Amino acid sequence: MPTPPDPRDFKRPDSVLVVIHTPDHYVLLLHRCAPFGFWQSVTGSLAPGETPREAATRELAEDTGLLVSARELIDWRLTNRFPIPAQWRQRYPPGVCHNSESVFSLCLPAPRDVTLAPTEHDAAEWLPAALALPRIWSWTNRDALRLCLRQPT
Repeated sequence: MPTPPDPRDFKRPDSVLVVIHTPDHYVLLLHRCAPFGFWQSVTGSLAPGETPREAATRELAEDTGLLVSARELIDWRLTNRFPIPAQWRQRYPPGVCHNSESVFSLCLPAPRDVTLAPTEHDAAEWLPAALALPRIWSWTNRDALRLCLRQPT
């Protein structure tokens, strides 16, 4: 009889999205190399026992090398719920078809160099928001970018 999968081997269907921008509306985009190439802001799943704010701070450090305190992040108190693409569902517990994504942002005074996680991203670019928006694959990421940039920082 096969051994059932360990629940700890699955990703949580809870994640964070962190839009990094400047006051003059430049946005940092990362090019994801796996599972397929697309442009995005910082994203990542919550680890067991981790809060969304903790995950956002950790993902910023892992994906960009930016070390910031959790209080520097703006929590938009917005949670997006979206279907997990069928080709990725095996990474989640059986029967899980949707993910909940908490939205944060980080406003930096000016663009700065970042250090990428080479297993996740192969390029980074700072772009004016008008040029960044059409590159972004995820509708939740586009909507979050629009929200962050229309509010004073």
